[in-house]
Amino acid sequence: MEDTSSSPGLGKKILAVIVFAIAAWILLKFAIGLIAGLATIIVIVLAIAAIVWAVRTL
Repeated sequence: MEDTSSSPGLGKKILAVIVFAIAAWILLKFAIGLIAGLATIIVIVLAIAAIVWAVRTL
């Protein structure tokens, strides 16, 4: 008789860990890019506000 266990084999577990690590890395890079993009927009808006304030003050 064959041994049919319900747990996946070692190869499948290793593959699942690799796929999980790659997906997590991609999501992390996306999140960092999104945060950097938002920070850039905020800095640009603040710089424009600073210029407008400086022009009105002078």
